[in-house]
Amino acid sequence: MNQPSRVKTLTIDGQPVSGRENESILDICRENNIFIPTMCHLDGLSPVGACRLCLVEVKGIPKLLPACVTRIEEGMEVVTNSERLMRYRKTILELLFAEGNHVCSVCVSNGHCDLQWMAQKLGMDHVHVPYRHPRRTVDASHDRFVIDHNRCILCTRCVRVCDEIEGAHTWDVMGRGIQSSVITDLETPWGDSDTCTSCGKCVQVCPTGALSIKGKSVAEMSKRREFLPYLATMRGNNRSSK
Repeated sequence: MNQPSRVKTLTIDGQPVSGRENESILDICRENNIFIPTMCHLDGLSPVGACRLCLVEVKGIPKLLPACVTRIEEGMEVVTNSERLMRYRKTILELLFAEGNHVCSVCVSNGHCDLQWMAQKLGMDHVHVPYRHPRRTVDASHDRFVIDHNRCILCTRCVRVCDEIEGAHTWDVMGRGIQSSVITDLETPWGDSDTCTSCGKCVQVCPTGALSIKGKSVAEMSKRREFLPYLATMRGNNRSSK
């Protein structure tokens, strides 16, 4: 018989809160309407702590911790909003913009982009680091979809939804560090993939214009947000069937 999770009490931004021991700081913040920025996190997918936007301060720990993968502890004192955190978060966003080729005015997701929205939300109006202007490819070999690697921020949402929800594991990450990129199968063109089911889940969870439906023009690629709440249920069904 499964033992019930124990309740932990802690404070977040001076506010007393409680939650189950298997919950993360991010879980508790969302349950209590405390805003923490995220880019890689998506309810229903396993947390990976890739983007680091959800960094928080915890009393007694000198380093910043990612809220999405840090479990709550009894008596924990968490700060989610400070000058230090805002500085780090803006820097992370600037690096995301500088590492790729994000030109919003010609992007299919302009006005429907999580990265763009987050920059506006956090008040990022300049990029203070040099742009890398990497030479990245666009793969339009699929019948229905396109991937523009110039706009990929390596959040790995596509990788996780394909593996954990669809069960195809078409997507993966190749390379290390700044040379990393998402690939289909063993770096074959998407249109030649033997595993892709053309379900489109990866396109719907992509936070930028990296993955889009063919035929969409500038600002026309809006995600079906009503699709997202079903991820947790679908993942639970997949787990129970194994």
